[in-house]
Amino acid sequence: MPRKDTGDIASGRLSAEALTHNFDDIAPPLDRRRALIAAQRCYYCYDAPCIQACPTGIDIPSFIKRITTDNLRGAAQDILGANILGGMCARVCPTEILCEGSCVRNTGESEPVAIGALQRYATDWVYDDNATLFQRAPDTGRRIAVVGAGPAGLSCAHALARAGHRVSIYDALPKAGGLNEYGIAAYKVPGFAQREIDWLLSIGGIEMKLGRRLGDDLALTDLRRDYDAVFLGLGLTGVNALGIDDEAVAGVRNAVDFIAQLRQTADLAQMPVGRRVVVIGGGNTAIDAAVQSKKLGAEVVTLVYRRGTESMSATPVEQAFAQSEGVAFIKWAQPKRIVAVDGTATGVEFEYTQLDAAGRLMGSGDRFVVAADLVLKAVGQALVPLAAGAGGELLAVDKGRIVVNADYETSLPGVYAGGDCVGGKVDLTVQSVEDGKRAAQAIHRVVSANATKAVAAAVPA
Repeated sequence: MPRKDTGDIASGRLSAEALTHNFDDIAPPLDRRRALIAAQRCYYCYDAPCIQACPTGIDIPSFIKRITTDNLRGAAQDILGANILGGMCARVCPTEILCEGSCVRNTGESEPVAIGALQRYATDWVYDDNATLFQRAPDTGRRIAVVGAGPAGLSCAHALARAGHRVSIYDALPKAGGLNEYGIAAYKVPGFAQREIDWLLSIGGIEMKLGRRLGDDLALTDLRRDYDAVFLGLGLTGVNALGIDDEAVAGVRNAVDFIAQLRQTADLAQMPVGRRVVVIGGGNTAIDAAVQSKKLGAEVVTLVYRRGTESMSATPVEQAFAQSEGVAFIKWAQPKRIVAVDGTATGVEFEYTQLDAAGRLMGSGDRFVVAADLVLKAVGQALVPLAAGAGGELLAVDKGRIVVNADYETSLPGVYAGGDCVGGKVDLTVQSVEDGKRAAQAIHRVVSANATKAVAAAVPA
């Protein structure tokens, strides 16, 4: 019998064998034969549109061409030189709207080149062998603080360490990785995030300081004093509320917390889930929460979104995958209240929505209830403002994102920021990696110039 936790929310709904199968890698790696066949489909375009579609600018035709000659080291250097988290991005990037979506083979009669799978093939051996691809430059003596050990922070730290600077990474959580470790569905990256981070840190010059939260035991003013520059890769750790009645009753929780708990649970048989789960939202977090609920053994999982599926930020591929896993979709409906009995959720009351003459979303007045013992909220995340004592009163913020210039420098001189906390073209891992890389380039230019000025000033006239 399953162990009961709260009402109808329980762990152990499925056997260990079933859970292992359900959470196995959904995209098994290519073997050499299939990789060569896939690589030979590439036209190796001179001005390849796939490169333009990649936020990190990986030379895709080059690395694929190297695969055809079994030059995996060269292929990996092409990829990881542009995107140091290329292994993770090979697994989680929405390639169908990025590189593969722009592939010239992507016609009605032909599928695009399997760029994501080939990228994984070209990089997996690096982490398996702990291969050395990049050398650290001579130590410059300059010290940089990176706050946030997610994709932006890790990318920035590696680029700076590679340039010879000494980097300290601070993060509030007990493990590095950010969303890669805590926020992505387990079946997409089984056992991978920490392997990639271990390899990234092997370049040297990077010190991890985990369990340190900006605003608690870490102040921006102190970091500015003690380091030559500071990079903020804070992500979006706040969660938007639904703003409806009984939102705080038992059985209602944030989808990001549900996913994080699942990712850190060593034994999935101990992960509680409801029989009837309702997920509210239309992004990747909503999809990941819904699918994983189903894989944990929930009998009925319903994803409800206030507009049509074409407006969902989750890609059509993700939506189709969720439906193939048994997730039911209800479109054009918004939550109005949590139905609760004795302080525990038993359902959600929704109202059908529609567009008015001006194209604005409005309620129709037609309401219905979906039964639920677990309600997962996935209606977006927000930047948690820095407390005044942490230096937040000096950091310019606009529309919930940190303001930066073209070099990713904030309103505070010497303080840079990147990733989801600043926003950008897309809120994706790959974009955060690019932000961190570009910020590191700017930081390197500035601290190197300052070092040159300091040396010149010290030389007697």
